[in-house]
Amino acid sequence: MADSSKKMQIVFASAECAPFVKTGGLGDVAGSLPAALVRAGAEVIVMVPKYATIKDEYKAQMEHFSDFYVSLGWRNEYCGLEKLEHDGVTYMFIDNERYFARDYPYGFFDDGERFAFFSKAITESLQHLPAGFECDILHCNDWQTALAPVFLREFYQGLPLYDRVKTVFSIHNVAFQGQFSDTVMEDILGVAHIPAAASQLRCDACSINYMLGALRYADAITTVSPTYANEIQTPEFGEGLDGVLRERSYALQGILNGIDVAGFDPATDKRIAANYTVEDRSGKAVCKAKLQEELGLEVRDDRPFMVMVTRLTRQKGMDLVMYALDRILAGGVQVAVLGTGDRDYEDGLRYFQDKYPGTMAARIEFDPALSQRMYAAADMFLMPSKFEPCGLSQIIAMRYGTLPIVRETGGLKDTVIPYNEFTGEGTGFSFSNFNGDEMGDAVFRAARLFWDNRDAWNQLVTQAMSQDFSWTRSADKYLDLYFFMHPEIERPAAPVEAAVADEEPAPVEEPVVAEAAAPVEEPKVEEPVAAEETKAEAKPAADAEVKPAAKPAAKKTTARKTTAKKTTASKSTTASKTSAAKTTVTKATAAKTATAKATTTRKRTTAAVKKATEAEVVPEVKAETAAAEVKPAAKAPAKAAAKKTTAKKTTATKSTTKKAATTKAAAKPAAKVEETPAAPKAEEAVEAKPAAKTTTRKRATTTVKKATAKTAAPKAEAKVEEKPAIKAEPEPKAAEVKTAPKATAKTEPAKEASVSPAAPTEEKAPTKKTSVRKATAARKRR
Repeated sequence: MADSSKKMQIVFASAECAPFVKTGGLGDVAGSLPAALVRAGAEVIVMVPKYATIKDEYKAQMEHFSDFYVSLGWRNEYCGLEKLEHDGVTYMFIDNERYFARDYPYGFFDDGERFAFFSKAITESLQHLPAGFECDILHCNDWQTALAPVFLREFYQGLPLYDRVKTVFSIHNVAFQGQFSDTVMEDILGVAHIPAAASQLRCDACSINYMLGALRYADAITTVSPTYANEIQTPEFGEGLDGVLRERSYALQGILNGIDVAGFDPATDKRIAANYTVEDRSGKAVCKAKLQEELGLEVRDDRPFMVMVTRLTRQKGMDLVMYALDRILAGGVQVAVLGTGDRDYEDGLRYFQDKYPGTMAARIEFDPALSQRMYAAADMFLMPSKFEPCGLSQIIAMRYGTLPIVRETGGLKDTVIPYNEFTGEGTGFSFSNFNGDEMGDAVFRAARLFWDNRDAWNQLVTQAMSQDFSWTRSADKYLDLYFFMHPEIERPAAPVEAAVADEEPAPVEEPVVAEAAAPVEEPKVEEPVAAEETKAEAKPAADAEVKPAAKPAAKKTTARKTTAKKTTASKSTTASKTSAAKTTVTKATAAKTATAKATTTRKRTTAAVKKATEAEVVPEVKAETAAAEVKPAAKAPAKAAAKKTTAKKTTATKSTTKKAATTKAAAKPAAKVEETPAAPKAEEAVEAKPAAKTTTRKRATTTVKKATAKTAAPKAEAKVEEKPAIKAEPEPKAAEVKTAPKATAKTEPAKEASVSPAAPTEEKAPTKKTSVRKATAARKRR
């Protein structure tokens, strides 16, 4: 039973978190997602290392909450918890100066030990949280916290406080896995004596993999975009972990990241030169001019200004940039790059800065404030990543009206809609292959639009800025996962109502789709029958009444088509069996017609259809017996019908193309069952039951005789052909007046093509008078 009084309580562990410490997208996620979860009604504590690089203004707000010792291999390390409330979220900073009092978060020889301690401190801290906070979900992120699910299972399972904890592990970049020598297994992790842990952490003969441990121990796995979730299950993108990810694909899902729309808002951002909105973007021009001046570039608003804010690594596409940058700069595009990384790329950017003064600017540094000014000032943002789990830079760029140029991979493909010059839709530009020339082409597609069609460019900027970049939707999806793992906790009222509102239209749509789909599957029978019924009865019934009549017809046609497919395999060997089936149908239809006279045409049609369907299922009997049973009952009506049909024929007009196609479709199933040219006519008559009661009989008889003469079938077949005509005579009560002429006119092609009813030879269809003459000639010859 769900507990309505308890809130979902989440511990969110991350090695970085904006605004305290940030080196990439993980910091933005950790700084935004917890706040969105709190707004959705959850209680969240974010755990982050207390780095020396955290600004003093934040350190001054921290309150010492608790301290204890953490065992790490043979060590006992001090751990302090420093508490800070910021924007409605509680932050707990893990304090250990030996590990975290350094100038930069990562990149040290002992990172394996530092973040093993961080993971162990997280699990140990769960019993030192504020009163009333009992962790339901431990959400870990990337390899720096990947050992927490391992430690939780191996060292804490069975303790009352920990039994309720479910673990979620998020992959932000599968390329960074935390691989270390297996000597740390006992020296640091203390799990070498636990066979299960030792085997599941090991990635080769002498190495262990922190992320591999999380993938095997966590209850659920997420990653930061749907496309990336699929990509990492392949050898190309899985970085050696694709096997275990495929094994645990049932627990893996991709949830697209958002951004902090309040923090990244050009209308209120104090870090940029001038504020602007999607309606009034005059401030963006001011930002561009100011940044051009700041970076030593030519201050010109007629030149497209492209920027990159990135790590200078191959993964970020720097190989392509080095290849195409000469062409881009020579083509008149201004470029500015901010970031640090591989020395070769840093030196290459400095070279281009010297070669193209006033056009190229390279800032080899880490400067969040400058990055913000670059997002606001630029016209284009280049992000040609080799792979990109989600990427936040392109989303931030669109928020500031800077059009992204991206490679179609991972989250870049999920977030950027490529510009379509014909429809005008899109939010940026993209290219498919990891190729420098393709990247250069994409840059110049954007530049030409900037130069040649400023109206289209401005419209594209408006569309990019109007996208919904908030965390609200993503937070709801994470909450779906959390509450799935804890069904005993009742979800807050507001999110539940929202979910109900989203789900309610679905049941309404489903029936509509089902009804629309039914006619599509069997249009040849349902749609025309409904139309003809309406005309024959002077449209006495509403549309609702027409549908019930059409559906049984569809059933009948389906049944006949099934029988037909089986019998068409061999015409000569199944002639007698198909004749039996035909005569059986005739008998059942005749009986039904007699009883249906007192009812309305629609009811008669439905009843006849049902009878015909039942008759087709009945086991086949010998053709001779069936013929003997049918003839006596039907011959008299046939003669009477012949006279009336002749009179009616002279006044009948050609059927419309649609009705002819319908009649032909109705005839085809019969043709397949009969396996003789006469079969379609008989079936036409069955389909045309509610039509003119006398017209159908005469026409069916004439058509059958003509078909007999035309095909020159053996006597046995002629016998079969007469039976269909007889079958058609007693049933005219269930079809339309206008269907009968169609049946005669268009049935002939179906008859002649009975072996392959899907391709009737309509060009050979005889005229009505010719049919009469041929039928008469056939009668004389016989």
